[in-house]
Amino acid sequence: MSDQLQHGDTAPLFQMKDQNDKPILLENNRGRKVLLAFFRNSACALCNLRVHQFIQRHQAWQQQGMEVIAFFESPEANLHKYVGQQNAPFPLIADPEAEIYDVYGAETSEAKVQATLSLPGIQEKISVQVEEAGFKLIPEEGSNFNRIPAEFLIDEKGIIQVAYYGRLITDHLPYETIERFSAGN
Repeated sequence: MSDQLQHGDTAPLFQMKDQNDKPILLENNRGRKVLLAFFRNSACALCNLRVHQFIQRHQAWQQQGMEVIAFFESPEANLHKYVGQQNAPFPLIADPEAEIYDVYGAETSEAKVQATLSLPGIQEKISVQVEEAGFKLIPEEGSNFNRIPAEFLIDEKGIIQVAYYGRLITDHLPYETIERFSAGN
């Protein structure tokens, strides 16, 4: 894993293909803000819930000039089978070898996963949240169970304004921070 990125760093460029086989180049988003999210895997119920919440907010974010790009450490077939069923209006990118995860310093940590799962009542809370939203806790065979989420807010010039590395598998960038960034505040 490479070093973690920080506020003020230039966002590393990448060129990948999304769930629709469309080329996605970060540099093509110059002039627009970007929410770049690194999720655990495409079957992760918490990740699917977060994508669902992104979909609900996407139109407003897009009107404010912000794009969303979401990475999953999963094979493309699994991307279509799981999170791809949500028909996200933004790119979902399979990165099964974690190449871009490594470039952005997204972490793998068994200790953080275990710390999350050992929190009192967390497993029941997670089950309720995801099942109420219609998602199921499904293990994705061959996936990296120990991946920790990371999210980045990148400005119109390609500069990272917020680099958020989760402390637990349930830890994401607060929506208030994303909303302020999207609105230009």
